Amino acid sequence: MRVTTRRLTPAAIIVATGVILAGCAPTTPGGDVEVGAPVPVAIITSQTGPLAAYGEAYLNGFEAGLDYATNGTGTVDGRELDITYLDDAGDADKAVTLAKDVIGQGTQIIAGTASSGIALALAEQAAQNEILYISGPAAADAITGVNEYTFRSGRQTYQDVATAGTFIGDPDGKSVTVFAQDTAFGQGNVAAVDAVLGAQGATVTSVLVPEDATEFTPFAQQVLGTGADLVFVAWAGATSGAMWQALSQQGVFDEMPVVTGLGDIATYGAYGAASEDISFLSHYFGGAAGTDAEAAMIASLEEAGHEADLFSPDGFTAAQMIVQAVRDGDDTVDGMIAALEGWEFDGVKGGYTIRADDHALIQPMFQAKLVADGDSFVPELVEVVDADTVTPPVAG
Repeated sequence: MRVTTRRLTPAAIIVATGVILAGCAPTTPGGDVEVGAPVPVAIITSQTGPLAAYGEAYLNGFEAGLDYATNGTGTVDGRELDITYLDDAGDADKAVTLAKDVIGQGTQIIAGTASSGIALALAEQAAQNEILYISGPAAADAITGVNEYTFRSGRQTYQDVATAGTFIGDPDGKSVTVFAQDTAFGQGNVAAVDAVLGAQGATVTSVLVPEDATEFTPFAQQVLGTGADLVFVAWAGATSGAMWQALSQQGVFDEMPVVTGLGDIATYGAYGAASEDISFLSHYFGGAAGTDAEAAMIASLEEAGHEADLFSPDGFTAAQMIVQAVRDGDDTVDGMIAALEGWEFDGVKGGYTIRADDHALIQPMFQAKLVADGDSFVPELVEVVDADTVTPPVAG
């Protein structure tokens, strides 16, 4: 491959971008690119900081996707893709600084980040400078439809919550309890479940736990007392194990289905005795899809010493989208946008559609469970959730 694959630290940015762009035709934000010239692309995501593991999975998937989408050449119709990898370290201000720098050097395509706050900040830069931005694993619904220059290569929160709802069939007339910490994260999940399943006719209530709580038996009893048709758990942090243990000890799993999101490989052992009782909504886990693109991605990752993980498809899909934008984009940002809007393609998870109205990425989701595998647990597919079943409403 001829792709420039440098993962740079901030200290190296100015020097490296100067080298990469030295052979490129002069451009201005929103302007034309000289036909035949190398195409500069910047990938901005977390290589360090709290989201570094997500960034690593995204980057590994991206490199596999680039190999797949360019048939191993690293070129699109003979044009080299000069790709610079930049570390946002989970900091929005740093990400914006990086974006401004590469945009000033003539880069018209930026992709990446697992942080929704960073993605929204980069989307603002894309609109201000009229360049193409393809968000990564960041899940906030607000990214969809934020402006005409912004797309996404991952799923969004609506698709997560709608997948949870498939465990009870038609939500109309059903009761759903959200069990979460009383934090912005927990309250956000209550709002999301109400917006998605509540809008479909479910009655949504919540049991919110103080963030500093260490004893969860009373809260598990409250959950049991709701008699809900579905319990949606949104939890983060070191108390997860104790929380799941309390739900198990109080018999919650015997009385009602409990659903939460399946995380990355590192979390598979975090559920303790409750592991095989939880129903998982899943964006992706290795082997879930059974597609040709997935097989190619897994083979590429394994060759490089990596495993397919939660956000591997987001990177793979971003590479496919960048190649499509360059191939059919007529060397303008407006052309790239037109090349992506309405595009239907086969990817890791199956069939994808980029909705022209708001750039939502319509895609399948998965139901999963964890099963014992020696001393650990591995995910197993329960059902593929059709893309149409979890399609978000048009933003706007």
